[in-house]
Amino acid sequence: MYGYCGSATSHCGDGCQSGPCSGPVIVRAPGPSPAPANPNPGKLAVVGDSGVPAMHAGLMPNGRVVFLDKVENYSQIKLADGQFAYSAEYDPATNTAVGLKYKTNAFCSGGAFLPDGRWLSLGGNGPLDFIDPTVGDGFNAIRYLGRSSTDASLNGQAWSEPGNKLASARWYASAQTMGDGSIFVASGSLNGLDPTVTANNNPTWELLNNQGISNGVNVPMDILAKNQPYYMYPFLHLLKDGTMFVFTSKSSQIFNVQANTTARNFPDLPGDYRTYPNTGGSVLLPLSSANDWAPDIIICGGGAYQDITSPTDPSCGRIQPLSANAGWEMDSMPEGRGMVEGTLLADGTIIFVNGANRGAQGFGLATNPTLEVLIYDPTKRLGQRFTTGPSSPIPRLYHSVALLLLDGTLMITGSNPVEQPILTPRPGRTPSEDYVTDFRVEIYTPPYLSGDNANKRPTNVVLGSLTLKADGSTFSIKFDVPKGVQGVKVALYHGGFVTHSLHMNHRMLFLDNKGFVKGSTAQSLTVTMPPNTNVAPPGPYVAYIVCDGVPAVGQFVSVS
Repeated sequence: MYGYCGSATSHCGDGCQSGPCSGPVIVRAPGPSPAPANPNPGKLAVVGDSGVPAMHAGLMPNGRVVFLDKVENYSQIKLADGQFAYSAEYDPATNTAVGLKYKTNAFCSGGAFLPDGRWLSLGGNGPLDFIDPTVGDGFNAIRYLGRSSTDASLNGQAWSEPGNKLASARWYASAQTMGDGSIFVASGSLNGLDPTVTANNNPTWELLNNQGISNGVNVPMDILAKNQPYYMYPFLHLLKDGTMFVFTSKSSQIFNVQANTTARNFPDLPGDYRTYPNTGGSVLLPLSSANDWAPDIIICGGGAYQDITSPTDPSCGRIQPLSANAGWEMDSMPEGRGMVEGTLLADGTIIFVNGANRGAQGFGLATNPTLEVLIYDPTKRLGQRFTTGPSSPIPRLYHSVALLLLDGTLMITGSNPVEQPILTPRPGRTPSEDYVTDFRVEIYTPPYLSGDNANKRPTNVVLGSLTLKADGSTFSIKFDVPKGVQGVKVALYHGGFVTHSLHMNHRMLFLDNKGFVKGSTAQSLTVTMPPNTNVAPPGPYVAYIVCDGVPAVGQFVSVS
């Protein structure tokens, strides 16, 4: 797969042969690195069923999780009209799900939260009338779902689709909330057909206003066009200056949305492809004033091509895109993983779960499930950041999700790697049907809530306001802690829109605070908000109080 530069040991890159390199020398990515077992690994437990295949997921302001799927010929829930549900609202308090109706096929959509707390699903795929004639074309659809932390009457209500449309068809689009509350939407297929044929592709971007209505303009985007067919579901991260880090395939840049210009290009990330159909996981590490809110991004996993025979990549690249000398710092997981997704925990560590050691995204295109939980501590030295947690008995392949709940545990569910759901393996088929549609919901209890830590939570948390402004203003928090607590952190946490190993808009901020008194069981803090909405884009967040690494149960707040 790799060639060499004459007698040198550096790799020219994919497809290069012996002799002079036609471009810059590419250093090969590191191979797998063993990771020690975490002394407090946490635990996994099955607690319920999702009701529908969990292709997309989000934590709503009511504390419940909404799953969103494509049109299927089976799910666990039927709606009042006799059709199967393709969306469900799951209550972690009771581990039960209710079905939600939608009007257009949300197959492989993107999404984001609006500033007012509504959840958007953007784009999708065409109708499947032979399965369900009540669901229409979703290629350019915009779906809205409203939930509230104070108005329980919204619970269980269907998706709203008043007829607003995207400027063009988008299947596998990514979305990022901007500092002014508008939604940047990029990429997608025009028709769901072969992405190696450029006429099928939509390497453009558009803007939705802060009410989720498109401006109707498709703007070509060079990084997407140049990286076809690896242009769908790009990784997007808003930076503190209002520009955006964009990554697709192996390429990345800082993009100025307002000016529609590329501000900076970065060297390719060594290793295999990192975005669809060989998606790895991309996480914006926790932001804080300690380094002036400077972004630090890690991307792990990936693969070589879209087939069940594809090797997967164990390597990770980490970059600080606003640094003067920004470059990729390489690390690696214990094994190659495609479809691996990273989720921030309430203490700022990252959990990597799900995926496969062989294959790619697509129906029946992956095998050798990667079952082990990986714990990544970004504050530790290179080579010491990964430890291993427990292993799940459940393969989580294509169309799996993971997200943090209000209580600080991690929900893991999904896996529907077949065109239509199956409940029993069918060996020997092509594409593979060796792995079933899985509805089981697992909860991962992290180290910070395991053992005696479960009794060390801060309690009786009272926030001075549930409506906060990202302008450097302050608010108060009162809470109780066990005796002997030595320190506190206050986090704002946005889980975003989870699908296909992407956590769109996922971000976490540690806020400056003062007033903590060591030894006191009753605490009162003054907390300072971030300086602007580029650091904390408007929308719903969870506020976590974390004492000596142990979080209180989070509460939803609205940031504007």
